[in-house]
Amino acid sequence: PFGYRLAEQFGLNIVPPKPALVPLAAPPEWLERFGALSGSSFDAVTSCVEQPRGAHWPAFREAALITHRGLSGPSILQVSSYWQFGGARGPVALDLVPDLDAGAWLHDHRRDQQGLGALLAAHLPRRFALSFAELHGWTQPLAQLSNAALGVIAQTLKGWPIQPSGTLGYAKAEVTLGGVDTDALSQQTLEARRVPGLYFIGEVVDVTGWLGGYNFQWAWASGQAAGQAV
Repeated sequence: PFGYRLAEQFGLNIVPPKPALVPLAAPPEWLERFGALSGSSFDAVTSCVEQPRGAHWPAFREAALITHRGLSGPSILQVSSYWQFGGARGPVALDLVPDLDAGAWLHDHRRDQQGLGALLAAHLPRRFALSFAELHGWTQPLAQLSNAALGVIAQTLKGWPIQPSGTLGYAKAEVTLGGVDTDALSQQTLEARRVPGLYFIGEVVDVTGWLGGYNFQWAWASGQAAGQAV
């Protein structure tokens, strides 16, 4: 883009751009195993399993969607920007039952003759619940499962780990991560510190917001700040 080329021409640092607020792709082996879940949408808390030392990245509770290519939905788009940051790119974890203490819930049902899928259908879409249990091999009545198996199920329900293989790229992205380094710009006017009269605003700058209109607001506010300074 012209803004990046102009910044580089004047020696300003560019934080490598990447697609952000973007669906995550799943590897072929995951799609082969869990393809039956495609089209399922549910409320989840999504987070990055691996984070840089000292980081405290947020988790996002919003809708998640399983697609024929991987993961989408607002909670996935939100976490995608963090997933790419700093090259971590580890698994993302989905808490499928955010309102449940999964361990206590399973303990209460440990003598139940129903299978996990049927019980989960009270908290998740029925097709997803039944397929999720079946694809993990948890098809027998809960009364036949060991305490160790119930522990594994509880852990999975509260943090289903999925390793993305990448993103679906700019074609599906809402915004860009990266851009003109903010250290090179005035915080008040967005003028390049070393190049008087040169301003950078909006998405060309390394500022990325969450879903919800924050990126539009940044574009308008940065444009106004620069315009008032000219």
